[in-house]
Amino acid sequence: MKALKFNSDVVVTGINSMEYLRKIKYNKAFIITGGQSMFKSGVINKVKEYLGNDEEKIFVYSGIGKNPTTEEVKNGVESIKKFEPDLVVAVGGGSPIDAAKIIALLYEYPELNVENLTNCIIPEKRHKTKFVAIPSTSGTASEVTHVSVLTYKDRNLKLGIKSSSLRPDIAILDGSIPMTLPDNIAAETGMDALTHAIEAYINKTGDDFTEVLAKGAIEGLIEWLPISCKNKDIESRQKVHNYQCMAGMAFSNSGLGMVHGISHAFGGKYNLAHGLTNAVILPYAMKYNSRDNEVSKKFNKLSVAIGVDIIEKVESLNRELKIARCIKDAGVCEDDFKRDYDLLVKNSMCGSTVVNPIKIDIEVMKKLVQTVYYGTEIDY
Repeated sequence: MKALKFNSDVVVTGINSMEYLRKIKYNKAFIITGGQSMFKSGVINKVKEYLGNDEEKIFVYSGIGKNPTTEEVKNGVESIKKFEPDLVVAVGGGSPIDAAKIIALLYEYPELNVENLTNCIIPEKRHKTKFVAIPSTSGTASEVTHVSVLTYKDRNLKLGIKSSSLRPDIAILDGSIPMTLPDNIAAETGMDALTHAIEAYINKTGDDFTEVLAKGAIEGLIEWLPISCKNKDIESRQKVHNYQCMAGMAFSNSGLGMVHGISHAFGGKYNLAHGLTNAVILPYAMKYNSRDNEVSKKFNKLSVAIGVDIIEKVESLNRELKIARCIKDAGVCEDDFKRDYDLLVKNSMCGSTVVNPIKIDIEVMKKLVQTVYYGTEIDY
């Protein structure tokens, strides 16, 4: 028996769907965002406008980095406690949404410790606040998942925290917001979404529901992501925004795989963008996993559906979107890699690697970490 939870209470999609905020009743709203991009693009001002523009009732907390840390969360918790809101609105990419999830959680349950969330029982419900997530990037699908990823600097590691209480109540997918994305961010986050969909599709804990969502997301992203990055038109941006959300609904119920395990190891150590590391690692992981009969059959189904070999298509997409071929080309110097190699191997064995379709032992991981760094062939 398996209980499936596919999305937030409400998913609002379409151009200018941010106006849905006008319908939300609240006393105080705490807005959480990243750096300056959401201010410069006017998105924060629109959010405030749709919430009524009452400065006494609205507080904006900004400054969440691209890989949110426990320190950033602690600072956010101090601010939210002082303001005492009943509405949390996360605006931005997956990082501020992930941070907002933990900030809202610790506001609700102050007895919890951010440093120990992976080793404790987290309550499954939230009562103090309604939580709205408005993604600006089309990749993480954090707006509909029960997962938050934090960077623990002292451990040089990114860890996923899971609880139903982390799932936003309302997800707003407004295609006008990702219109402002820089080219590299649009490409990397789109490949992040494709990684979610592919790993969910081949995960052995999947089911009929997650398979349909994941396969639909894969086909949709392969069609619309290159158009979105090339034309930058609002129709294709909305399409990618929707398909990445579908991928999130799929992996929330099936799990991921070793792409994310290895990606979190490199991202946690070198502060690399999550979408970039996922995109780089994905084709190598697909090649290795394809030796499994069930995975191979699923890849064949995808190849038939899209009319070309799925692994070759992912590789060509990376080239078309100007994604680095290997982690070395992404900017991690070889001396650092050699110094950190043992730690990277150890950390790559954690997280989603545990539920990879093929069980990965430490000797294989040593080779995989070398492969994704140097871009060598998988001949083992």
